[in-house]
Amino acid sequence: MTEKIKIGVSSCLLGNPVRYDGGHKHNRYITDILGQHFAFTPVCPEVECGLPVPRETMRLVGNSDRLRLITSKTGIDHTDKMHSFCETKVEELRIKGLCGFLFKKDSPSSGLYRVKVYGNKGQAQKNGRGLFAAAFVKAFPLLPVEEEGRLQDAPIRENFIEKVFCYHRWIVFTADAPDYKKLIDFHTRHKLQLMAHSPKHLSLMGKLVANGKAIEPGKLFDSYLTHLMEALSLKATVKKNVNVLFHIIGYFKKLNSSDEQAELIELIESYAGHLAPLIVPLTLISHYVRKYDLLYLAGQTYLEPHPAELMLRNHV
Repeated sequence: MTEKIKIGVSSCLLGNPVRYDGGHKHNRYITDILGQHFAFTPVCPEVECGLPVPRETMRLVGNSDRLRLITSKTGIDHTDKMHSFCETKVEELRIKGLCGFLFKKDSPSSGLYRVKVYGNKGQAQKNGRGLFAAAFVKAFPLLPVEEEGRLQDAPIRENFIEKVFCYHRWIVFTADAPDYKKLIDFHTRHKLQLMAHSPKHLSLMGKLVANGKAIEPGKLFDSYLTHLMEALSLKATVKKNVNVLFHIIGYFKKLNSSDEQAELIELIESYAGHLAPLIVPLTLISHYVRKYDLLYLAGQTYLEPHPAELMLRNHV
């Protein structure tokens, strides 16, 4: 890549002092690690809709059908103000070319999952979504989104970042005069990555591409992207990765010695038994791909779906 990938981020996570108490929630992993690859578009719905810093805390009140954004002590209703901001902001972000968004957990405006919702009697249930987060997801249903707190979970972190990089590849693909032939190439390069996430979607997308000439290009591309992001939202489990790894080493069967093939199988079985990270068998596989100049495998995004320095495949 020559340019960083654009993603949206809750402003406080970048260290900006926009929280209700005048503080921030600077997340060093986001700024120091992801910042090497991502360009951030900060958003603070509460400040940008006109509320001051510092300000009174707010909470969601009501039910999933009708949530209100209410100040905790004085009971001032900021719902309409926030909805108005959200409507304007999503249209502003539509032209930014974002490939994902990282939200601040628990926020009544930006929380993505399990935000507290208070009933009429003051009881709270963790079943809500912040008003801006909800508006964003509705406007961009295929865009990768996640909460910063969940990035501490290695599989969730890897899945989100993998989706962002794949979505960016799609944006690059559609910006370069895409046609049916180029779609075939895009799909071919992503076959093993799709297999690791959802063999079912790989089959559906294969049929879609095979019949693509009979489909209007706009509808074809839209349908393909929908299936692509649905597939990647299903996590690549150890079991599914093992299936892909054994599929790959079939290409070396007539090229490797019996000892070399046995070593590959041993490393795959170590990964399957949670004794070694995925990067271990993949490193040896990548060596053989280069050694034998296997162009099909060399072009597979599965071998490097994201930069190696992020070390997303180094966990057991």
